[in-house]
Amino acid sequence: MLISRAQLHRRVEELAARIEADFTGRDLVVVSLLNGTVMFLADLIRGLNLPLRLDFMGVSSYGSGTVSRELVYTKELRLDVRDRDVLLVDDILDTGKTLKSVVTKLQQLGPRQIKTCVLLDKAARRVEAVRADYVGFEIPDLFVVGYGLDYAERYRNLPFVGVLKPEMYRT
Repeated sequence: MLISRAQLHRRVEELAARIEADFTGRDLVVVSLLNGTVMFLADLIRGLNLPLRLDFMGVSSYGSGTVSRELVYTKELRLDVRDRDVLLVDDILDTGKTLKSVVTKLQQLGPRQIKTCVLLDKAARRVEAVRADYVGFEIPDLFVVGYGLDYAERYRNLPFVGVLKPEMYRT
């Protein structure tokens, strides 16, 4: 186990408090990237005591394996984010390619501002010069599962973040 259920709960509450303080009195649109954010997102927005609207984008770069490939947008936004404050929520910031691409795409829609929030930051894998505004945990370059994160659509339901043994995903 890399991050326990209690550690996740405590840190998500801290992130929610910071985000709430930063966005009080604002018209917030939360945009979440599917599917790995599901548990993190649910806990995070439950902790936000402010009005918000929620939408989702689907972006795939991993498929069912561990090797990055071209980004494919599988779901577009439904909400209009023009002149709105946007909080983009993702599960892991690793290479930075996904976050950079999505932020660029959102900027074209004319929001007032875009802030980014990630549960996990794997800085060792960064190839793009991007940083998240809100980070849950900085982690080493390990393949992690649980708390919404998967390998081949498995392990999302674990209540903690764990490290998948290499023999489970190496072929």
